[in-house]
Order: sequence, then structure tokens, then C-alpha cells
Amino acid sequence: MEIEKTNRMNALFEFYAALLTDKQMNYIELYYADDYSLAEIAEEFGVSRQAVYDNIKRTEKILEDYERKLHMYSDYIVRSEIFDQLALRYPEDSFLQEQLQVLNSIDNKD
Repeated sequence: MEIEKTNRMNALFEFYAALLTDKQMNYIELYYADDYSLAEIAEEFGVSRQAVYDNIKRTEKILEDYERKLHMYSDYIVRSEIFDQLALRYPEDSFLQEQLQVLNSIDNKD
């Protein structure tokens, strides 16, 4: 499994997990975040390896579709880059630094 795809799926999962079914959430989290194999997930849920594979592939497409329509992850990346540039460009401006911290806390709240 390529690391870029894993990182992207984990990021998309963070943004869109609430829109998935419990089964989709479980499979994706185990596969991408916890690095379970298809066989391990299949054993855990008492289903075939093929059923797990099909569900994961379908969920990947769903996550990509949500991102294509909602742009939450790509917007977050752009915002983060702008925040970083502003913080570096105006390190002495305490008001701006405070506001950037507030905005960052909004994006990064758990």
C-alpha cells in the first residue's frame, strides 16, 4: 500500500467519517489507520476477505466523491499554508498571531 494513498485516505476519513456507515468507518479505520490486513478485518467481522475488499474500495470512492463535492480537505490544506505564510511574514504582530491561533484551533479541534 502506498504511503501517499494511506495518508490521503486517513485525512479524508478525518473529515468525512461522520457521513459513513458504522461498517464503512470500521473497515477503513482498521485498514488504513490500524494497518490491519483484509484477512484480519474479515476474521474480525466474520465475513469474506472479498467482502471487506469490496467495501473498502467502495468507501474509498465515496470519500473521494465527498471531497470532490465539498472540498473540505483541500480547503484545509490551502488555509493551513496561508496561516503558515502569515505567521512567518508577520512574527511581530501579536494581534495577527493571536487571530491565527484562534483560526488554527477551529480547524484542529477534536
